[in-house]
Amino acid sequence: MNKNDLIAVFDSGVGGISVLRHLVRVLPEERFLYFGDSANAPYGTKSKETVKELTLAAAENLCFRGIKALVVACNTATSAAINDLRAAYPDLIVIGIEPALKLAADTFPGGKIGVMATPMTLREEKFAKLMDRFDESCDIFKIPAPGLVELIEGGRADSPETEALLSRLFENYPKLDALVLGCTHYPFAGKVLSRVLGEDVALLDGGDGTARETKRRLEAAGLLRTGEGQVMIENSANSPELLALSMQLLEEM
Repeated sequence: MNKNDLIAVFDSGVGGISVLRHLVRVLPEERFLYFGDSANAPYGTKSKETVKELTLAAAENLCFRGIKALVVACNTATSAAINDLRAAYPDLIVIGIEPALKLAADTFPGGKIGVMATPMTLREEKFAKLMDRFDESCDIFKIPAPGLVELIEGGRADSPETEALLSRLFENYPKLDALVLGCTHYPFAGKVLSRVLGEDVALLDGGDGTARETKRRLEAAGLLRTGEGQVMIENSANSPELLALSMQLLEEM
């Protein structure tokens, strides 16, 4: 590994672009290779074993490209496979993402906190342990959002269909102080969420923390790069429309 090697960023589809935006902002001189596995999306409705297999296969392919770090910009893949990835690649910097529940609990002590995530993320032991740390200091509501990832993958993050889906979803929950976006696709629905929930509900995600942890780990390893940055985007669906959508979402930062 050397300073000029790539930082690979992996997600089940276009969602991890929300994390890539933070990474580019925090590490503007780095070379990024983003890989979205839209051919197999969504991950959140699959079994843990299937997600693990898909994630390890993607990581293996990315490691052949000459990378110095792997950022798993997918909450579901992090829940299912982060420990296996670190065991398989002990010399590689491997960064995962988790819902920003600590930030929400610290910011709104005693408040009503929603955690919107895929069904698999919400049922995994990793999230249960995270929730146990904060459920005495605030009221936490687990909010699965089936169908939302598919709308975002289809380029309809801000659409009447998305607004209708979210309006129906939140009819079942009390007025929230904050909503933790526990899937990296969900920040792209931020405008719709604010319309549905109200501008006073804080929307929190883990992208910034993941980017800063990536920088910290690279700096500690002496692997920070200087020079002109670069972003390459690939997708397993091999769809020009998805690649165009990915670039559009990145450029909206």
